[in-house]
Amino acid sequence: MVKSIIIQPAQSADLRDAIFEVRSNVFVLEQNVPKSREYDEYEDSSEHLAALVDQHVVGTCRYRYTKNGVKLERFAVLKGYRGMKIGEHLLAHCLDVVNDEPYVYLHAQIQVVDFYAKYGFKKEGPQFEDAGIQHYKMVLVRE
Repeated sequence: MVKSIIIQPAQSADLRDAIFEVRSNVFVLEQNVPKSREYDEYEDSSEHLAALVDQHVVGTCRYRYTKNGVKLERFAVLKGYRGMKIGEHLLAHCLDVVNDEPYVYLHAQIQVVDFYAKYGFKKEGPQFEDAGIQHYKMVLVRE
């Protein structure tokens, strides 16, 4: 049983290394995303979050401010920790941080569109491919 899930900014070099390892495991190894596509020019300008369970980094995401609004990206949870609401905790933390932003969006892999829809995101535009994976742009609709 999970004792607690802690979400914190990945500001130290150790935490940054750990979140990059999570992303490598999920995107590069599991989903066959080329390493050159996974790590990009936005690493330093993004705010990275780490999800810790029992003091181990098991999930991550990042968000960044773009000319279009705030973009949420790179949500990843290690395989052995899926189904424990870690993604929900990461998303909730992001939404708390960007609560005052008028436009929040993300590019959701097709298999997690319903997950984001539960939190108020709506598909916008056609399905598209990125790194060999089908996605939809989704925009947060606040009531």
